[in-house]
Amino acid sequence: MRIDVITIFPELVVGFAGHSLLGRAVAGGEVDLRVHDLRDATTDAHRTVDDAPFGGGAGMVLRPEPVLATVEAVDPPRPVVALGPGGRTFDQATARRLAGSDGFTLLCGRYEGIDQRVLDHVVDEELSIGDYVLAGGEVAALVVVEAVTRLLPGVMGNLASAEEESFGDGLLEYPHYPRPAEFRGWEVPEVLRSGDHGRIGRWRRAQSLRRTIDRRPDLIEDRGGLTAADRQLLVEFGLDGPAD
Repeated sequence: MRIDVITIFPELVVGFAGHSLLGRAVAGGEVDLRVHDLRDATTDAHRTVDDAPFGGGAGMVLRPEPVLATVEAVDPPRPVVALGPGGRTFDQATARRLAGSDGFTLLCGRYEGIDQRVLDHVVDEELSIGDYVLAGGEVAALVVVEAVTRLLPGVMGNLASAEEESFGDGLLEYPHYPRPAEFRGWEVPEVLRSGDHGRIGRWRRAQSLRRTIDRRPDLIEDRGGLTAADRQLLVEFGLDGPAD
């Protein structure tokens, strides 16, 4: 997969991309990550990428010329995605959609935003990572790249890890317990030490349901509520009562 990131701070993206799963995916060729500095497309001595908005107001706005010049020079993969608070909320479903494509491009906003003509005529969609404002889109771009690349075949190594984690089935993930089995009087649940993998699987499913009910009831609503099997599973492990 090819992923292009257009930014005025390429070192932020390159530095992050050199570590962990993403770093190994880039080094191994599963991900072709290309980072483009908007300032390389400027023509003035100060490498200016922003200007004051027409009509006045606080802050500066990314100009259209360097963005369009960069896109035309590098011919990045589509869709071109602008990152900013006005976009549709990025979620696991969007990550899966992008992971199923041949590639995409992330345009990092800065200052007060991006020239509207770029959003209208160059950008294919806008995404936001949440209802808050950041200084720029670089952190958001890293969130998208991380969420998408870990879904690619061969990146995580264990496909089940991606399938079982939070949001993989519309639920939050069940709790995890590594060794030791007892720590300061806190014990790992007996079911996880039983060796009964069928019961362990049911317990984990019940825990995912209970955790989602307590913390993200909206996800349960999105699934159309609890099924009869879900309710039976909660009863089996004594998790059908009110939240603690």
